[in-house]
Amino acid sequence: MMDAAILFLFPVLMAYAAWSDLFTMTISNVVSLVLVAAFVVLATLTGMPLEMLGAHLAAGLLVLVLTFAFFARGWIGGGDAKLAAATAVWLGWAHLIDYGLEASLLGAILTVGLLYIRKVDLPAFLLKRPWIARLYLRGTGVPYGIALSIAGLTIYPDTALWQAVAG
Repeated sequence: MMDAAILFLFPVLMAYAAWSDLFTMTISNVVSLVLVAAFVVLATLTGMPLEMLGAHLAAGLLVLVLTFAFFARGWIGGGDAKLAAATAVWLGWAHLIDYGLEASLLGAILTVGLLYIRKVDLPAFLLKRPWIARLYLRGTGVPYGIALSIAGLTIYPDTALWQAVAG
């Protein structure tokens, strides 16, 4: 049961965060809170040393401080900041730079793609979908949670927690 939680909980929550951001431009605080709480519980149950658990939490705290500064400048949304921090808790220091680089690259691709789409005329039947109309509006933000989620999902199999189960 615990192995299944390690293998599936993080991916399911990340997929949900991406889906939610795409369709509503919001990521619930509950997703980030559950990610952090689940990591603490699962890491403890797997026997992760307290120092390592603390290091994972410290990685998340650093990312929260950095992303909160980004949020304060209007560069990202608050849900994105909290999701990035919760993801950093799962990935830890060993994967933090890779996560930041990959999320940035994917976010840039997503942003450029949306900017391009916003310059072309979309068929009326597409614009009748509220989520498409919202994404299409110039001045609307970018659902950066998609990039954050994909980056986290691609790196997660390299983490100690995943390797402890799926090795």
